[in-house]
Amino acid sequence: MASTAQQTQQTDPQPKRTAILEAALDRFAELGVNGVAVPDIANRAQVGTGTIYRYFQNKEALVNALFQEEKLRFGEYLAQTRDRQGSPRELFNQHWQQMVGFAREHPKSFRFLELQDHLPYLDNRSRALERQVLQRLVKPSRNLQQQGVFRTDIRAEIIMATVWGAFVNLMKAERAGYIELSDKDINDARDACWRMCAS
Repeated sequence: MASTAQQTQQTDPQPKRTAILEAALDRFAELGVNGVAVPDIANRAQVGTGTIYRYFQNKEALVNALFQEEKLRFGEYLAQTRDRQGSPRELFNQHWQQMVGFAREHPKSFRFLELQDHLPYLDNRSRALERQVLQRLVKPSRNLQQQGVFRTDIRAEIIMATVWGAFVNLMKAERAGYIELSDKDINDARDACWRMCAS
């Protein structure tokens, strides 16, 4: 019977590229983009440094390819089928739970996407994808404003950024060991965000 690695090689048309991206995600999530050299990624991927440059022109190209792949993963995760017939509050709760699910199921991806030093090296394609995913987060807030559920004295973009910021910092505090989050804590934070947004 074939091992998992052998099965991956058989089904992945570019197994070395995949190994490089996985290694880059491991190292970037751990040390940040600026704290990782290309030879370190090559070592983790078990390929020669020159092999990385056969797939990616330079480190920035590698970072952008990884950013786009992980941002798409996040967008697809948020777009998973939900009960869209629920009440606004139920839909908000589901959306919050999806964010929690992504952070829990894909911690390296979540950490990498939330690094604070992306802007200097993201290319136009990465920035466009970032805006596209952000619009998916803004749209529900705007819809709830139009229904009179969310307050309208604050732009939908600001509501989304505030809720997202609260969520990200909650997850960061847990990861850093400052707090230990129970399900109740996560739900309390969700409820506080709802009260802040509700009209």
